[in-house]
Formats: sequence, C-alpha cells, structure tokens
Amino acid sequence: MTDDPEANRREGTCLARRALQCSPDDPEVLAFAGFVLGYFDEDINLALGLIDRSLALNPSFARGWMWSGVLRNFAGQPHVAIEHCKTSLRLSPRDRVGMSGLALGAGYFFVRHFDEAEAILLSSMQQQPSFAVLYRLLASCYAHMGRLDDARKIIIRLREITPIVIPSVLPYRNPEHRELLLSGLRLAAAEAE
Repeated sequence: MTDDPEANRREGTCLARRALQCSPDDPEVLAFAGFVLGYFDEDINLALGLIDRSLALNPSFARGWMWSGVLRNFAGQPHVAIEHCKTSLRLSPRDRVGMSGLALGAGYFFVRHFDEAEAILLSSMQQQPSFAVLYRLLASCYAHMGRLDDARKIIIRLREITPIVIPSVLPYRNPEHRELLLSGLRLAAAEAE
C-alpha cells in the first residue's frame, strides 16, 4: 500500500487477477482475490462469487469464512457477515485478531447492535492498536450510543494514527450503512474539535 489510492487500486486488482489466473482453484487465492477486488470497488457480485467458490472448495477454511464476513459487510449483508464471522471463529477459535474482529464488530454496528459492536471492537483494538478502521467504527458507534465523550476520546486516539478521520472512499455499498458510519464519525469529530 502506498499513499496513492488509485495506484493501490490498480496494482491490487492487477495482482488479484494474476493470482486468479495462476491458481483458479485454490481456496486461499479465491478468498483473498475476492476480498481485494471487493475492497477496491470492483463488481461486488464477482467478489462474492469468488468467496463462495472458495468456501465450496474448502468449507473448513476459517480465513475464507472471515473474508466472506468482510465482503458481506461491503455488500450490505451484515446479518450474513455476522454468521460467517462466527463460523470463522468457531473453526479457528484463537483467531480473534484483526479482520475477524473488525468484520464481526462492523456487522453488529450495521445492524445497530452497538453494545455488541463496542465490546468486539474494543477487544480487537487491544490486539491491533494501530488499525484505524477499528477506531472509526468505534467512534461512530459511541456517537450513535450518545456517548460523545467516549467518541471524542477515540477520535483523538485515531488522529495519533492517521490524519484521515473521515475517509473519502468507503468499501460499503449500502448507502444507509455508509451514512450510519459517516454520520457518527462527523458527530464524533465535531466533539473532538
């Protein structure tokens, strides 16, 4: 990843497509390529098809279920994302770090189960204290819970990691989900001024 989002998109999608050409039946390649293509705003249905194929080839692939949870959040399917993340954690109980926690917390956030989202996001932040997306979700979550002082504190911590509090591009395709995240972030950021 570089500071140039367009270069990241071009290079990421190119490498994902090349990996698919080299290993079209490898569940790990299918899952990760699906994530990359889904993240960089490619056809989300193509990305979901890749992850579904990955899981059909290897239904015990914990990381594939996790990537499916991430992509389901991108696609506006948070209930499915929650179930797929739970499957991932059941298959690999020690893998409570990073994307699994982020995807599960985001799923709960988007279905407005803010208490569950808070607990998971806080736990994930302890494991990955420099993952900015976790801070954005948690700050927005606190804002929607009316806990503006907590939201302000999270924004202050986020600014120690990155100057970008409110990103200009988000991978979430559902406009209501994007607005839920952004409206909470705007409120939290205003509190931190």
